[in-house]
Amino acid sequence: MTVEAELVARARQGDEDAFSRLVASAGARLHAVAYRILRDPDLAEDATQQALLAIWKDLPRLRDPERFDAWSYRLLVRACYRAARESRHWTPDFHLLPTDRPTGADEMTRIIDRDEIERAFRRLSVDHRVVVVLRHYMDMPLDKVADALGVPVGTVRSRLHYALRALRASLEADARPMAQEMAR
Repeated sequence: MTVEAELVARARQGDEDAFSRLVASAGARLHAVAYRILRDPDLAEDATQQALLAIWKDLPRLRDPERFDAWSYRLLVRACYRAARESRHWTPDFHLLPTDRPTGADEMTRIIDRDEIERAFRRLSVDHRVVVVLRHYMDMPLDKVADALGVPVGTVRSRLHYALRALRASLEADARPMAQEMAR
């Protein structure tokens, strides 16, 4: 049994210290995933807190401590869906950090590229963002993504296919006006 599985087993029995240690190890990872899905730090914080509350409340019902990761991601994704539904507004959250300030043409190009990808990613539905984040950011295999979402692998493949296609289309659409303007 892994250390995490032992902590889960102890936390299932009400050991608050074990749960605190679980939160310390998994909390930052869950928050990073929530932020990448929701693209808003406040919504991500709320979703993470809701997921952690759900984890504490439902932990006694988790049958297999070895499946804690997939189970916790499933609860996090549900919290992200709720947060996205409750907050349908979009507020720009773009801040240049001192390390992000352009120092040359290459730096400026990287910032522009990152901004274009961010805009395209925000245009995706939450369903599509979830599979892209879990598959590409968390580097989860498709079967683990399916397990975390509680959907068949074929659904994950389909969502991933359409998400990447939508990202490509969005990036190409944004590039067209630039290409037309440069041709003038």
